[in-house]
Amino acid sequence: MTGTGAVAAVDLGATSGRVMLARVGPGRIAMRQVARFANDPLPLWNGAREALHWDLPGLYRQVGRGLAEAARLAPDLLGAGIDSWAVDYGLLRDGRLLGLPYHYRDGRTADGVAAVHATVARADLYGRNGLQFLPFTTVYQLAAERLAGTLDFADSALLVPDLLGYWLTGAKATERTNASTTGLLGIDGGWDEDLRARLGLPDLFPALADPGTPLGPVLPGVASAFGLDRKLTLSTVASHDTASAVAAVPMAPESAAYISCGTWGLVGVELPAPLVDPASRAANFTNEAGLDGRTRFLRNVMGLWLLSESVRHWQREGAAADLARLLAAAADSPAPAAVFDVDDPVFLAPGDIPGRIADWYAARDLPVPEGPVPMVRAIVESLAAAFATGVRTAAELTGVPVRTIHLVGGGARNLLLCRLLADHSGVPVLAGPVEATSLGNILVQARTHGLLHGDVDALRAEVATAFPPQRHVPGTEPVRKAS
Repeated sequence: MTGTGAVAAVDLGATSGRVMLARVGPGRIAMRQVARFANDPLPLWNGAREALHWDLPGLYRQVGRGLAEAARLAPDLLGAGIDSWAVDYGLLRDGRLLGLPYHYRDGRTADGVAAVHATVARADLYGRNGLQFLPFTTVYQLAAERLAGTLDFADSALLVPDLLGYWLTGAKATERTNASTTGLLGIDGGWDEDLRARLGLPDLFPALADPGTPLGPVLPGVASAFGLDRKLTLSTVASHDTASAVAAVPMAPESAAYISCGTWGLVGVELPAPLVDPASRAANFTNEAGLDGRTRFLRNVMGLWLLSESVRHWQREGAAADLARLLAAAADSPAPAAVFDVDDPVFLAPGDIPGRIADWYAARDLPVPEGPVPMVRAIVESLAAAFATGVRTAAELTGVPVRTIHLVGGGARNLLLCRLLADHSGVPVLAGPVEATSLGNILVQARTHGLLHGDVDALRAEVATAFPPQRHVPGTEPVRKAS
């Protein structure tokens, strides 16, 4: 196929989702948003406690409506692909969902962590899967499900993008980049059946599929329900949203670091193969699958969640909190006396983030940022410092000489964050594209349908042309320091 064509990207983040329509061809990527919707956790009483779940049926409805709008606007729509956050899944029996999937921020996994490491030491687990320790990784969630007896009822499991794809097409698959976040994929790229058996977990996930694998047309009944052309086909993309985002970073991986900054900040470099050694494990760096066999060597850092949840808290308290105005004021506010540890587990759960930050400072006899503006400045300063530390550590562990940092995702809009990151890291920051995740999704589809050709580096060259980044140089933009 030559010329241009239209594809739709379903991009689901941990706080919102969107459907993007793109017209793509060599030298051209034109993209527009056709649907956007909230993705709020559902707190449900389970008889013993309030548990957090995802409203997957609600998201499915929004996805179907968004795809129908994309098809209406582009009658020649070739296909669609879905990416989302990682680690979460739905359990099924005979194709039926057994219950609403748990939210990774739900607090049930502590017993799962203990159960896994009673059988496999942390160092041994890292040697098998190369993943940093996160208490909500899929393997720990499944161990918690096993202890609760839930797995006795399930005969299969699908990660979130694969579950939505199954509901749309009837096809089951486990896309490889997302599978690499489960803890059950070996560093050789295949399922670690020995690990699964040792942990007493049933064989639930279907066969692995690489990005660009056709899933099939939308089912006739589904198409009718949403007003879709049933000839619309779905294919896999790099369905872990970070894998899609990194695929769209217009970087030279031999000399650059990336930060995909949204709800989370994913900080790292791209490698040709996993790096699994004691130093990487001690630094809590992960090895996740990327497009075209690349390895995303990165560390999860708390991201814009700290800002968005703080704003939500202030609004719940009756304050007229506007993030854009707070950020503008924070740029003229002094830096905090010290940055705080953004990765402290106390900041993981929803709620009063400003109060927890104040407690963090007070517990260490440090001056507490008083009021929303100083608090926002403390959050952004601390994020920038944590990101810069992550970049330096990645460079030291891998030997990649980082000469530029590419910041993509929603954080690329945050000028204060970009400027402070340049200052804390001492290297130029190239900000954008903002919609990197959707772009990565679109690029893989475009290649699948023959609209673009070449490896991930060739795809990135298309991004660099269509979406030139904004450059921030250390020390050249005024930001107030501590008084």
